[in-house]
Amino acid sequence: MRSSTGQHYLALDHLRALAAFLVFAWHFTHAAHGYPVPFDQTPFAFPPFSLLDEGHTGVALFMTLSGYLFAKLLGHQQIDYKFFMLNRALRLLPLLVVVIVVVGAIQFSQGTLVPYLKSIAQGVLMPSLPNGGWSITVEFHFYLLLPALLFLARKSIHYLVAIVVGAVLFRLLCHTLTGSVQELAYWTLVGRIDQFVLGMLSAYTFAAFRNKGLLVLAATTGLVGFYTWFDAAGGFYGLPSYPSPSLTWVILPTIEGLAYAAIIGGYDAWQQSTNLLSRAIGKVGEYSYSIYLLHVFVVFHAADLVHTRVMDISNFYLAVAWAVPAFVLMALACACSYHWIELPFLRYRRSYVRST
Repeated sequence: MRSSTGQHYLALDHLRALAAFLVFAWHFTHAAHGYPVPFDQTPFAFPPFSLLDEGHTGVALFMTLSGYLFAKLLGHQQIDYKFFMLNRALRLLPLLVVVIVVVGAIQFSQGTLVPYLKSIAQGVLMPSLPNGGWSITVEFHFYLLLPALLFLARKSIHYLVAIVVGAVLFRLLCHTLTGSVQELAYWTLVGRIDQFVLGMLSAYTFAAFRNKGLLVLAATTGLVGFYTWFDAAGGFYGLPSYPSPSLTWVILPTIEGLAYAAIIGGYDAWQQSTNLLSRAIGKVGEYSYSIYLLHVFVVFHAADLVHTRVMDISNFYLAVAWAVPAFVLMALACACSYHWIELPFLRYRRSYVRST
């Protein structure tokens, strides 16, 4: 998608498409209760599939992409913060408002509108917005910090490294005091700040690495290895319970951020293709925000329909195979959402980079 500065990075759209598919496949295969695929199934035969079995990691890829993109776009430039926030509102709010209204209508029909409205009011501070909207709250908190992060980066990138280290230590402290840090690490900026900042660091420093291919290979292998272990150990809901008392959640956001930061930097530098397939995947990336917010309306019903009316897909690999065409259909439907709801507002964006 073309930014308000006029720049377009097709490689990043590819990665948005991947992130959207990871989240979609996670919900298609497991929903929130291990249906139709039980959570205790793990894809030992093909370790990379552990990323699909723990597809919530797609959110981490989205977050790291955000940090990378803003650092890449802005570099060490000054921004007009009011126009920056206006642009982000034009990008995120129209579809989010539609989702809030639709879910509100459903809640009204079920007699649960009042508690729903309370959760919406809390959504500015708490991860309580519907259909994945909780992550928009986290993004908003990142936007509030972005001017300070850019200022620190201009002074020295070591400040950004210090923020990552400080976040890990803070989560360790929280775990020591409460016995669990999973909810903070996953649902709030306390965990996600690592991923935003590591994305920024990748944009600033990746070009300086000599053995870029080796770095990306090591990051990918490390991420797959970690998630193969994590998935076998119980995963998101079973390490050994939810919320997990495991110390793994102190460092998990950082592991994801480090790996995705290297992968994003490498793919952005390597991907040059503009053939039909590349452009098609890029379009899916453009529609990824619509896919992310709207798929919750249909993904669980789609998996149940296949499982009950077509064939048993309690096998993980069968479920993933069905998730692919379901995702393609979702992307096609979301093209309408993008063009009818998102794009009209994007035309009102203004440049927020100050001339120097």
